[in-house]
Amino acid sequence: MSFFNKMLAKVGIGSAEIDTLLEKVSYVPGETVKGVVRIQGGHVDQEIERIYIQLMTRYIREQNDRKSEYKHTLACFDVSEQLLLRSGEKLEIPFSFPLPLETPVTYDGQPVWLSTGLDIEMAIDPTDHDEIKVEPHFYMDAVFEAVEYLGFHFKSSTCEHATKLGRGVPFVQEFEYYPSSRFAGRVHELELMMNLDEEGIHVLVEVDRKARGLMGFFEQAFDLDERHIRLYFDRADIAQGASHIAEQIERVIEEQTRL
Repeated sequence: MSFFNKMLAKVGIGSAEIDTLLEKVSYVPGETVKGVVRIQGGHVDQEIERIYIQLMTRYIREQNDRKSEYKHTLACFDVSEQLLLRSGEKLEIPFSFPLPLETPVTYDGQPVWLSTGLDIEMAIDPTDHDEIKVEPHFYMDAVFEAVEYLGFHFKSSTCEHATKLGRGVPFVQEFEYYPSSRFAGRVHELELMMNLDEEGIHVLVEVDRKARGLMGFFEQAFDLDERHIRLYFDRADIAQGASHIAEQIERVIEEQTRL
């Protein structure tokens, strides 16, 4: 019977089970994620090589006019090294790790999840999948507030493949906005891409201009109507509030939409 149970455990029947429990469901980039991994032993003793947690997300890559989704591991953390899990034994192992600054916020259906796994030699590894909510870091909130201060309205957000802009990850999260009435005649769309560091936030502002006249027609036809510029807001800038940040973003828009 023991041999039969071992064979079943190898194919995932009667094997160990895991469940990841977090202190809370909502985090911001840079915050420490804390929780426990609960393990329930199966019908037989099993040698667990390690317990790990992968922080995962998805991004879109466009190739040959086709869009495909890719999974990406933002980080992987070991929870425990090798241990022997006895039949029917219950273990609870605490863990903590910093949520990377590159973690996208979960706006507009952007998924971020934890995949917890047990490495068990010669057996199907049990896994657990837990989605988490990622709110904007307060540096990001300051930029969002500034854009809204200018009257722009949120349209959508996606993670797009961009190795040069991703700062360590193969994608960048884009935040698209409809123009306010003030800019409606000149701006088709405003896009923001942001990268955090400990002292502030890098913002790539991309202005998609509305075509105006013959030159505007040619710009749109040859995809030359998008203008972008990089800004950086440090702690001092952010402390001055949304109106201060809005002034700098407004200046970029005015410069890029000027004839």
